[in-house]
Amino acid sequence: MRVCLICEGCYPYVPGGVSGWIQMLCSAFKEIDFVIWSIATTREEMSETVYEMPLNIKEVHTLYLGDVALQKAHRRIVLSRREKDVLRELMTAPAQGIDWSAILELVRKYRQRMSDILMSEAFYDICLEEYQRQESGKVFNHFLWNFRGIYFPLMYILSGEIPQAELYHAVSTGYAGILGSCASYVTGKPFLLSEHGIYTREREEDIIRSQWVDGAFKQIWIDFFKKLSLIAYQQADRVTTLFEMNRTLQIELHCPAQKIQLIPNGVACTEYDKIWRERCRKSDGAVIGAVLRVVPVKDVKTMLLAFDLVKKKVPQAELKIMGNCGEAPAYYEECLELLEELGTQDVTFLGQVNVTAHLPQIDLLLLSSISEGQPLAMLEGMAAGIPFVATNVGNCQELLEGMPGDLLGLAGRIVPVMDSAAMAEAVVDCINNPKLRRQMGETGRMRVETYYSKEAVLKEFRQLYQTVGQGKSGEE
Repeated sequence: MRVCLICEGCYPYVPGGVSGWIQMLCSAFKEIDFVIWSIATTREEMSETVYEMPLNIKEVHTLYLGDVALQKAHRRIVLSRREKDVLRELMTAPAQGIDWSAILELVRKYRQRMSDILMSEAFYDICLEEYQRQESGKVFNHFLWNFRGIYFPLMYILSGEIPQAELYHAVSTGYAGILGSCASYVTGKPFLLSEHGIYTREREEDIIRSQWVDGAFKQIWIDFFKKLSLIAYQQADRVTTLFEMNRTLQIELHCPAQKIQLIPNGVACTEYDKIWRERCRKSDGAVIGAVLRVVPVKDVKTMLLAFDLVKKKVPQAELKIMGNCGEAPAYYEECLELLEELGTQDVTFLGQVNVTAHLPQIDLLLLSSISEGQPLAMLEGMAAGIPFVATNVGNCQELLEGMPGDLLGLAGRIVPVMDSAAMAEAVVDCINNPKLRRQMGETGRMRVETYYSKEAVLKEFRQLYQTVGQGKSGEE
């Protein structure tokens, strides 16, 4: 079987939970040939691969969204009245009111000329109609180019060659999901969609907080990403998600419930046996760790504020932050400036390191994110027997406290989002109670062994590839 994995902003250029999951899948399924279809930002930011890719990854195709700016010449294109109506529907109609088969048929027909559509008379006319309907106070040229700015990346990625595969598997909605939908429609091959976080909600949060989106266009951007998600949900033969809350959100976003299959993340506890044994021999300490990308969504600033409060009560405490510091360099600099302003000592940004080499020295792990799915880093820490203090996002509470029917106990503490005082209080309590900390570590390891087995996850995906790849949809 030949599977095309479609990913956005991650593998093989950026490390992280989703990238690690892709690496795990490809490494485990040696009998399958994989093609990576990667959507990246710019050639400057994402040109170097950060993974040693297994031999069964036969091809890597990368689409750089930054290349859109290089498209200077456009051929004249004339849409029929019906095609113009379809384009108008895509641009202006509510997601639920769109005939997605007609959209995909338009893409199929003009796939290699999609960027030309944005410079067409039809696109101009539709923008003018919408400008007049909204009674926008903007200069029309500004309004027009904001609309083009929304659709240029989409049209650009849809214009490329489709890698050959027997099954297309997108690991998010958004641009990856629309590529998978288009490839499936054009080739007639099945389409599998996996969501780790809920892409639409994440983009909505990003856009609301953003400085780069004009306030008048924020809702248009949000609606645009909702449309991309809906078309992926409609076209997918099966949709996987990590936990029940995500499934509920997918249904709210109009994913057909019968298509959804819950498959959690998985970790092999045996891979952490050595760390577990070393930690069992370790004397009690106050070394706190965090495994994350230094980006705003991880809210490292709240973690630093909390640690500053911890240091006032536990002077010997140390904080080691492991993970990529180069993805959002401006934010990383802001974190360093905050540390300097606070005067907090014993905080080390280790960068991209072999995390397993550092885990034996860690007494407690932190997660301060404002948005998460089911963090793989948390499962890995739990497999090593390390308790967590984590914000109440995504599936974190269920991981640390258990699902209904799970009587194993607590594997850590949950605190509110962006509450540095609550985080600090929970950290100090854990550090000052070594017996409780060891018990929570043992509980976490047992929970991973019981409910989040890597072997079980791989078994489910192998079966899914077989059934979906043979054309058996989730609606049968």
